Amino acid sequence: MDRRVFIKTAAGAGALIATSQLPSLADDRQLVFQGRGRFERLSVSYATVNIGLKKPFSVLHLSDSHLTSAYESEDEWRRDKSQSRTRTFGGLQEEALVCALEWAKRHVDYVVHTGDLIDYQSEANFDLVRKYFGDNMIGNLGNHEFYHRKWDESHQEDYKDETRNILQKVYPFDLSLYSQVVNGVNFVTLDDVFGYVTKKQVKEFRKEVKKGLPIVLCMHVPFYTENIWRATHRFWYTDGPLTDGSLPEIKGDFKTQEEDKTTREFIAYLKKEPLLKCILAGHEHITVEDQFSPTCREYMTAGSFLFHGREVLFI
Repeated sequence: MDRRVFIKTAAGAGALIATSQLPSLADDRQLVFQGRGRFERLSVSYATVNIGLKKPFSVLHLSDSHLTSAYESEDEWRRDKSQSRTRTFGGLQEEALVCALEWAKRHVDYVVHTGDLIDYQSEANFDLVRKYFGDNMIGNLGNHEFYHRKWDESHQEDYKDETRNILQKVYPFDLSLYSQVVNGVNFVTLDDVFGYVTKKQVKEFRKEVKKGLPIVLCMHVPFYTENIWRATHRFWYTDGPLTDGSLPEIKGDFKTQEEDKTTREFIAYLKKEPLLKCILAGHEHITVEDQFSPTCREYMTAGSFLFHGREVLFI
């Protein structure tokens, strides 16, 4: 497949969008500082993944856009969320997404977005998904895509089931696991939005391994290494200077990954799988990377709402 040909099928928790098919989304006034260069307010980091490809290509990895729109005709819960969460994320989330997509059209071949495009379910947010990704372009799911009321953490699959059919009508891809081969690389996307994976997903992933292609795993919640957890804990939970290199007490999704048997065994299996070359994730709103296994490096990118992304060159 030519790398400039639009990818018509893509995956659940993270997806490839051919930049040659991105619409023109913004004029120059939205994309510059006063008197400064085009796109300069974007914070783009870089990585290279050496697979030994005959045909290299590049992606812009985005995550956590957290769009926060609601129509006046929508219920009070959604209108209140729009006001409060817009304050939380600064009110420039859509503008930041537009800027990143315009940059991607000029600099990379594809876009990978690993979840939380929207901050909660609303008709206005769903319309923004359709506006920027459309019928022939693919979004992805994070935990906030499922957010329609306070979730019960003890029944997370039940919570997702309440609106899974609604999301399936908005996002034209499988919501659990899917794959897309690009220039001989198998991009496999995985729904792990509450920190765990299911036995069905593990079975489907093993089928992808049997294809014998190098794999890039895209998902919302990272598989935590000690160093990724240190960075996460530092950002969200720690005040004051660092004093030692000890591992902070694990909690949240990291604890789920350690305690859920299926997820724990899947991670152990991945660490021994030589076809796994790269993991792309988000969720924590920070940019950090670490070696996941002898053949795989894991890259988290900070929130798109922060005008941040990462260009990854696959060679």
